Amino acid sequence: MRALTVVPQEPGSLAVTDVPDPEPGDGELLVDGVAVGVCGTDREIADGEYGSAPAGDERLVIGHESLGRVLEAPEGSGFSPGDLVVGVVRRPDPVPCGACARGHFDMCRNGRFTERGIKDLHGYAGERWTVEADYAVRLDPSLEQVGVLLEPTTVVAKAWQQVDAVGGRSWFEPQRALITGAGPIGLLAAMIGVQRGLEVHVVDHNTSGPKPGLVRSLGAAYHSDPVAEVADAVQADVVIEATGAAEVVFEAVAATRAFGVTCLTGVTSSRRLRIDAGAINRELVLENDAVVGTVNANLEHFRSAAEALAAADVDWLGRIITRRVPLERATEAFEKRDGDVKVVIDL
Repeated sequence: MRALTVVPQEPGSLAVTDVPDPEPGDGELLVDGVAVGVCGTDREIADGEYGSAPAGDERLVIGHESLGRVLEAPEGSGFSPGDLVVGVVRRPDPVPCGACARGHFDMCRNGRFTERGIKDLHGYAGERWTVEADYAVRLDPSLEQVGVLLEPTTVVAKAWQQVDAVGGRSWFEPQRALITGAGPIGLLAAMIGVQRGLEVHVVDHNTSGPKPGLVRSLGAAYHSDPVAEVADAVQADVVIEATGAAEVVFEAVAATRAFGVTCLTGVTSSRRLRIDAGAINRELVLENDAVVGTVNANLEHFRSAAEALAAADVDWLGRIITRRVPLERATEAFEKRDGDVKVVIDL
C-alpha cells in the first residue's frame, strides 16, 4: 500500500512510498484510512528536527491526527466494520512509570513512551492502518468530513481539564476566557470555551482571511490589537495560549485577573527576550495566579474531545479545514500557503 513516510532526522526525505500492508494482531482493528491532519509537529519531523522509526525500519510512516473506518474488528472489541474511528497517539512504555500505569500516559515521567507517527511507532498516514481496540475512539457518524480534527481537539480538551484542576484549589467560577492564537488549537479552544458558557475572546494578528469570521461565527469576540492591550481590556479569568510565540507567552502569563489560570499549549523555539521577571513573579504571587503547560492527551481526553466535536456545528468545523490534498500529492500539504488554517491529506 501507499503511505507518507520520512527518514527521521533526514531533511528532504518526505515522500509517498510503498510499504507493506498492515496485518492486525490480537485485539487490533484493521482500519481503512480516511484522512490525516498536518500540524507543526509533522512539519518539524519532515524538516529532520526529530522523530524515530520503529526498530529495524529506515523510514517512519508519519501522521498522528488520524481518521479511519473500521474494516475488521475482533469479536468482543466493541467495534464493528463501518465504525468511524480515531487512533490514540501515545502508548505507555513497557515498564510504565506511575502515571502511565494509571492511564495518564500523557503525563509520563520517564520519557520512555512511544507515539504513532512520531516516536518508534508508525503513524496513520497510510491507505490502511491497524490500532489496538483499547486505543481507538469511535466518532459520531456525522463527523465523517471533520473527524480528523479530533486529535487537536484532545489537546484543548486536556487544557480545559487542567484549568479546572488548577482552579479547583479554591472557589473558581470563570466568566471570561482569552485565547491567544486563532490556528486550529486556538479555534478549538474557543469552541470549547463557548460550549462551557464563557465569554470568549480570541486575539490573533490576522485581519483578513477566514480566522476572524470563524471566531465570530462561534459567538466569540475577535481581536487583532496587541495581546497586552486586549488582555488589559478583557480581564480574563482563563488564558489559553496557543501560539508558542515567546513574546505572547509572557504577555499571556500577565494577562489574567486575580486567581487567573494560564494554560500554555504551544512549544516555543529557543529565543532570548528581555523581560521584567520580577514583575511577573510579583503578580503571580500576589494574585494567586497559576501557569500550567500541557502536551499530548490520554484516552479520557480523546473521549471528551469526541463529545465536544459531536456537540459542535459540523459546518463550522468544516470551515477550519481550508485545504485538502490527495495522498499522491501529500507533500504539498507541507507547503505553507496564505489562508491556510488546517490542511488535511485525504487517504
